[in-house]
Amino acid sequence: MAKRDFYETLGVSKSASDDDIKKAYRKLAMKYHPDRNPGNKEAEEKFKEVKAAYEVLSEADKRAAYDRYGHAGVDQNGGMGGGQGGMGGFAEAFGDIFGDIFGAAAGGRRGPQVYRGADMQYSLEISLEQAANGFDTEIRIPGWDECDSCHGSGAKKGSSKSTCRTCGGAGAVRMQQGFFSVQQTCPTCHGSGEEITDPCDKCGGAGRLRRNKTLQVSIPAGIDDGMRIRSSGNGEPGLNGGPPGDLYVEVHIREHDIFQRDGDDLHAELTIPFTTAALGGDIQVPTLNGKAEITIPEGTQSGKTFRLRGKGIRGVRSNYPGDLYCHLVVETPVRLSDEQKSLLRQFETSLKQGGSDRHSPQSKSWTDRVREFFS
Repeated sequence: MAKRDFYETLGVSKSASDDDIKKAYRKLAMKYHPDRNPGNKEAEEKFKEVKAAYEVLSEADKRAAYDRYGHAGVDQNGGMGGGQGGMGGFAEAFGDIFGDIFGAAAGGRRGPQVYRGADMQYSLEISLEQAANGFDTEIRIPGWDECDSCHGSGAKKGSSKSTCRTCGGAGAVRMQQGFFSVQQTCPTCHGSGEEITDPCDKCGGAGRLRRNKTLQVSIPAGIDDGMRIRSSGNGEPGLNGGPPGDLYVEVHIREHDIFQRDGDDLHAELTIPFTTAALGGDIQVPTLNGKAEITIPEGTQSGKTFRLRGKGIRGVRSNYPGDLYCHLVVETPVRLSDEQKSLLRQFETSLKQGGSDRHSPQSKSWTDRVREFFS
């Protein structure tokens, strides 16, 4: 699952002091605490996210590992798995036991452990027309570039990395618990097997600098709200040479002024004057690709639906486009003049003289049902 940058979560810069981080955490924790937001799931999730960010950035060792390797440096599961980090904590905690018993390589692993980088997520808002037709666009995302001062080593110019004094370059240390021998990631080098005694002034020993990068994204025609596009290898870099994570572009479609989407079908409310509903006629209706014409039969009632085949959207997994459904709404005239009211009363009188059953069958049916109900 994609993770947000911890500094961004707390709303502080990478150079923020410990006091700044603590103040930011207290402010956000107070805002999103479950006791102050009972029943608010969104606030509860944000509180967990803020707490997780503070737990890493408030400790010097964890913060240094995060600054250097991103989420992979503080998450032994390595994002969504991959490389040798796929088994995560299970392999590290119990590998030595199986190695001692069976003599296998599960616990005898040596050297830096490789972890896959964390995935990232980007939200992209588009119009309904763009979703229907597809298009190419550019997005800017936070990324990492190799430090041009230390060329990725993390060590100050003129110095170099040295073998970790704690683990001797193995990237892991053993802890003896009774007759169990448990292997854990080295707390000093965080699994790299090397340590930097004189870090680079420019990148602080991370070996890379955070910079925004521009990516080309192709949005396929027919994409629906909530769908995601995967950009392989554009997530966070891996740890110790591990593969990078992926970037997921999640698409959100803005609300349209006329159409509502339902899968591949479109729905639209079509308002017509009562004279057109009574007399009938041809009217033009909008579609995503221009205009279409429908014929309104004489005596059409409000609520009738007209179906225009093939005027919807062709989904990304569909062979044929959906349909457009026009839901008719008959508009009653307002702010009539005295003359217009007089003409309508004359019209009403002529209808009654011709027999209400003939001109208003629905009203007659409704009146009969009400009479039967009360009798």
